[in-house]
Amino acid sequence: MATVELRFSAQPEHVRTARLVAAAVARRAGVDEAVLDEVRLAVGEACSRAVGLHRSNHVASPIRVMLTEEEKTFSIEVGDEVPGAGVAAADAAGVPGSRSAAPVEEFDDAEGEDEMGLAVITGLVDDVEVSAGESGGVIRMTWPTNPAAVLP
Repeated sequence: MATVELRFSAQPEHVRTARLVAAAVARRAGVDEAVLDEVRLAVGEACSRAVGLHRSNHVASPIRVMLTEEEKTFSIEVGDEVPGAGVAAADAAGVPGSRSAAPVEEFDDAEGEDEMGLAVITGLVDDVEVSAGESGGVIRMTWPTNPAAVLP
């Protein structure tokens, strides 16, 4: 099991770097080439969501991205450190709800953007888990790998 850990400050310009690293590690792990664009987009959405949560809640700690290669799967976990009571119940479309991201007067559409980001991620990735608790939230995304396609 190989793992790459990435931590970056909650700045939007770092999301692109996280996307590029995730795609490179996914390719190396044996994720199908046709799926790499989905990996990039899903990681971009998850990281953008985490950056938004950190910035709107004035959290100074870094965003965590864990890229893990297992025997037949490749997973990415994007974690934030914004405390929350948990993930709200799924809406009518089956998309997990968001935590209260910020005071309404400060960020009018923060919750709508959060839910839209989760909808995009669940549309791109078949195996997604969204969780949140007192120490923050995590989006875990998993893709199958093809061991024969692993690069040297």
